[in-house]
Amino acid sequence: MSGAFSGWDWMVVGLYFLAVAGVGYAVNRQDSGDARDYFLASGQVPAWLAAISVLATTQSAATFLGGPDFGYRGDFTYLSTFLGAFLAVVIVAHIFIPRFYAHNVTTVYELLGRRFGAAAMKAAGGMFLVGRIIAGGARLYLAAIAVAMIIFGNVTAANVSIASAFLILASFVFAFHKGLKAIVWIDLLQFIVYVGAALGIALLLLQRLDMPLAAMIQTLSATPDGHDKLRLFDLSATLSAPFSLWASLTGIVLLFIGNYALDQDTTQRLLACRDARTSAKGLYMSIGAAIPIVGLFIAIGSLLYLFYRGPAATVAGPARAFQGEDITVLMHFILTEAPAGIRGMMAIGVIATAVGTTMSALNAMSSVLIQDFYRPWHAARHQAGEHHYVMAGRFGMAAVSAATLAMAIGSYYWQHYTRAPLLDFVLSVMNFAYAGLLGVYFTALFTNRGSSASVMVALAGGFAVVLALQPAVARTLSLPAGLQTLAFPWQLCVGTLAAFALCACGRAVRQTDGASGPARLQEI
Repeated sequence: MSGAFSGWDWMVVGLYFLAVAGVGYAVNRQDSGDARDYFLASGQVPAWLAAISVLATTQSAATFLGGPDFGYRGDFTYLSTFLGAFLAVVIVAHIFIPRFYAHNVTTVYELLGRRFGAAAMKAAGGMFLVGRIIAGGARLYLAAIAVAMIIFGNVTAANVSIASAFLILASFVFAFHKGLKAIVWIDLLQFIVYVGAALGIALLLLQRLDMPLAAMIQTLSATPDGHDKLRLFDLSATLSAPFSLWASLTGIVLLFIGNYALDQDTTQRLLACRDARTSAKGLYMSIGAAIPIVGLFIAIGSLLYLFYRGPAATVAGPARAFQGEDITVLMHFILTEAPAGIRGMMAIGVIATAVGTTMSALNAMSSVLIQDFYRPWHAARHQAGEHHYVMAGRFGMAAVSAATLAMAIGSYYWQHYTRAPLLDFVLSVMNFAYAGLLGVYFTALFTNRGSSASVMVALAGGFAVVLALQPAVARTLSLPAGLQTLAFPWQLCVGTLAAFALCACGRAVRQTDGASGPARLQEI
């Protein structure tokens, strides 16, 4: 079957973009009147919609392409990370979210401003922007792989660049006008599309395989190379295993705390609810729904392994050969095995995840850029209405769009140099920002230590430690052999510990209630 997109396929893609535009128009026909409405939907997002929006934001192209890539290469051990994710949700729901709502913040970094001062808030916001541009570019790169295969039939640097530009432009156009209120409802559409696409792919694979369930289980549990592809828990104690049980209960917990509590891209949805209880409910609902969805995508990878490398593939011979990179295996199947029209419906699954997550990231980065940086600076010099800051947010969105596009192109070379599986690659890149942010927030929440200066040192120190632990850098620095192969969850543990120690070195921040008032610690 030809891998070229037919007219029917392009029609399906066109209908999808019309549907996205229609949802955005129907939800919010009027322009956002103030910054809170534009960035937080006026706090009117219900728990179930917040859950789906968080899920659609976190389940990016990394899940749509990375899940099958992981299942094709390996096993189901990634699912064990949800043990750590659940622990993180409990911590975020009961410690972080109540504080965010108590202080009525628009961005999570405003909390640091109340404890350590404006300079600390800006430093944390700046670290988020750096980290989110890195992670957003990596996610965009993954989606560009799929779009490049659809348009050009192969993955090269030039093709990925063009595909990335197309996706960032589409995301910018949809996010530019309506703000978060429209984005969360578009997230619902994206969620339906990519879950529907995943179910369709799984059903098509089962139909093409025509293999009894018992035979599938037997083949996957004992592959020719002796690997059990149905393994759920990795009990090894090696520090180079990213998804071992021990990594899941330590570094992965930190990773999800960073994602749900300290990453404005995700936390923005949780701040858009009516109150802290509604927000926490939405977070619990989101993590509960994520487990079967991620399991479905990994199972697709297992089915792809059976299709291309199982007993039936041997019988089929060269007609079913797959010689490309592992990262392209899902798109190869969609483009060569799915019927016309159905092929387009499956392909828009990855486009939906890309546009949805990129829209979310652009709005979140713009909110930090304007609320934490531009608004304080401008308000000290000029008087301006809320509409001014909404327009500034749109210009800020253009700036971060350009930076994210540049990072997506750079990610092509980064991932090909490291040869990292897609899930490892995308999850690990946020370590650069999360290490410092986690260390600073733990200092603020659980100690009486820290200052504005130590916050900035800690953020830089966390970034530097994670950078030093990257395999290529660690080899250049001649670090001990164990540190040269340290998996990304353990890198995050080390970076967070270093940032916490650096931040705690600062003297306790104290404020006074007037000239004669007693000194007191500013609590958050």
